[in-house]
Amino acid sequence: MDRVKMNILIAEDNPKDFEFLEKMLGEWDLELQLQRAQDGLSALELALEMDLPLVISDIQMPQMNGIDFARALWQRRPDARIVFWSQYKDEMYVRSLVRIVPPETVYGYILKSNTSDRISTAIRTVLLDEQCWIDPEVRKVQGRAGHAQTALSDIEYEALVDISLGLTDNLIAQRRYLSRRGVQSRLNSLYSKLGVDQEQFQAENVGDAFNLRNRAVAVALRRGLVNAFELKHEEEEFQSWLKRFRATRRTS
Repeated sequence: MDRVKMNILIAEDNPKDFEFLEKMLGEWDLELQLQRAQDGLSALELALEMDLPLVISDIQMPQMNGIDFARALWQRRPDARIVFWSQYKDEMYVRSLVRIVPPETVYGYILKSNTSDRISTAIRTVLLDEQCWIDPEVRKVQGRAGHAQTALSDIEYEALVDISLGLTDNLIAQRRYLSRRGVQSRLNSLYSKLGVDQEQFQAENVGDAFNLRNRAVAVALRRGLVNAFELKHEEEEFQSWLKRFRATRRTS
């Protein structure tokens, strides 16, 4: 019987992680052709040349991260099957991923901390068996992110990003086209979702009140709602907006 032939693209900038996958996949009873991309942009170019893109992708990569890579690929090839393998299970990544997965698309998410056998099983399930496979630890985060009482709405998440970047109420109002009252309304809703408003009430009863903005960011970091990697991207977007805003002010 002829061995099954498969072409798999590995988007991974870490040489040791690539070597791990290469060795693990080499143990499969398949005829494999492996390609490696060391950044998201290269991965996108290579994936679009494949008859059926079968991809194992890291989340954090140079040029274009794994989420943006998947979004760009799925926009043109919704049949692409992608296994995200990462050391991160932050709500920020899970939230971003859920938004971009096309209907009926097969994908997976496996944490790098798993055993080789478990990682192999996850990749086989997605790329060979055409079934979704989500790491149990990531499912826990998905459940928390999707719970009505704790999940942040888009505008609450937007407010969290703004205060994480250190924006004042005035600057948030300008950027989001809001009144000062509108900014406060969003922030109060955010504080309620994160539970820091209740912490504030309890603290005031003993005479030590929190700085709500700082406390909200601290709680969000602990939950994985924000992280340094994604905030770098948000900072770049903010600086682009700020440049346009200042140019408009000078010409008005």
